[in-house]
Amino acid sequence: MKGARRVLVAGLSTYWGGRLAAALETNPRIETVIGVDSREPTRELERTEYVKVGAEHRLIEKIVRAARIDTVVDTRLMVDSVRGPDGRRPDSIHENNVIGTLNILAACAASGSPVRKLVFKSSAHWYGCAQDDPAYFSEGMSRKYEPKTRVERDVVEAEAAVAEFRDQRPGVTVSTLRFANVLGAEVDTSHVQLFALPAVPMIAGFDPRYQFVDEVDVVHALEHVVIKDLPGLFNVAGDGVLTLSEVISLLGKRPLPVIPPWGTSVATMALRRLGMTLPDEMLAQLRFGRGIDNRAIKATGFHFRYTSRETVLHLRDRLRLDPVAGREERQYSYEPAVEDFLRHSPHVDRTRSDPGREDAALFDPSPPVQD
Repeated sequence: MKGARRVLVAGLSTYWGGRLAAALETNPRIETVIGVDSREPTRELERTEYVKVGAEHRLIEKIVRAARIDTVVDTRLMVDSVRGPDGRRPDSIHENNVIGTLNILAACAASGSPVRKLVFKSSAHWYGCAQDDPAYFSEGMSRKYEPKTRVERDVVEAEAAVAEFRDQRPGVTVSTLRFANVLGAEVDTSHVQLFALPAVPMIAGFDPRYQFVDEVDVVHALEHVVIKDLPGLFNVAGDGVLTLSEVISLLGKRPLPVIPPWGTSVATMALRRLGMTLPDEMLAQLRFGRGIDNRAIKATGFHFRYTSRETVLHLRDRLRLDPVAGREERQYSYEPAVEDFLRHSPHVDRTRSDPGREDAALFDPSPPVQD
C-alpha cells in the first residue's frame, strides 16, 4: 500500500487510542486521522477529527466511506478485568471486546470498502498461563488449553473474528499485535497498582517469569505497523525475562509470599479490603508467568527502546516521584465548541504552535519509520 495513509482510530478516548492519534498527527506519512468512540477524547489533539459514535457498524461504515479511510486501527480491547483502558472498571468487557470487534470488522468488510489495512491491538493473554508452557511462546504456537478467564476468552474470540476477516479479505493487510504486560510513566494497570504496594504479595512457592513492554514501545509498535505493510501476528515484549522476585527487588520493594497456592480467591479478599483487587488473569500469571518470543517484529525493522528490565526501572522512578509530585496533572476536558473554533475559525493564528497542545514528538522522539 503506497502513499499517505488515511487512518481511523477506533477507541480514541482510550489511553492507547489517544496516544496513537497524537503520534500519528506528527508523522508526515499520515494524511488524515479520524477518531471514533462513544466517549469524548481524553487527550488534547490537534488535527485528529473526532466523531462521537460507538461501534455500530453501519455508522462506522459511513465514516469510513466518507473519509476514504484506507487504514483502521482497533485499540479498544480491554485486557484488564478490573481496570478499563480509561482507568475505570468497565461495565461490559465482553460487549466491548467481542461484539465491538465484530462491528468494526463488519464496517471494514462492507462491499466496496476503501479499507486496505487493519491493525488489531491484542494481548499475550491469548496464550494463557500454565505450568507446562514453553519458555517462550512464538506466534505460530497454539493454545494448549481452553481459556480459563473471561479476558482470555474475549481475546481468543476477538482474534478468531479478526483471523476470519483476514481469510475472507485477502486484499486487506491484517496485522495483529500481542502485547506483553505494559508498564510506564502514565499508564494505569492492575500490575502497576500491585507493584505500588509497600510489600508486593506473591503466591507462596511460586516465582513466575515476567516480560514487560514500555508504554512508549506500545505506541511505537502500533505506529510501525500502520506505516509499513506487515501482515500477520507479532508478539511485542521488551527483551529479557525477569522472575517476579527480581522485579520486586529492582523496584526496591519487599516480597510478601502470603497468598496460598490453594484457596487463592479467599486469600485475595484481604487485599481487596486494602483497595487492591487481583484480577483472575493476574492470578494465573502470579503462578506460572509467561514468556513470548519477540523476534518476528524485530525482523521487520522494529527496534525496542527499552528492555523488560529498563521498563521496570522506569516504573521504579515513577513510583518514587509520585508521592512527591502528587500526580496533579492537568486534566483535559473536551469542549466541542472550543475544538470547532480552534480548527475552523479563520481568526485563529495557525502560523505558530499552540503551547496548550501536547507535543506528541516529546512522547515518541524517534524519526519516522523508514520502509
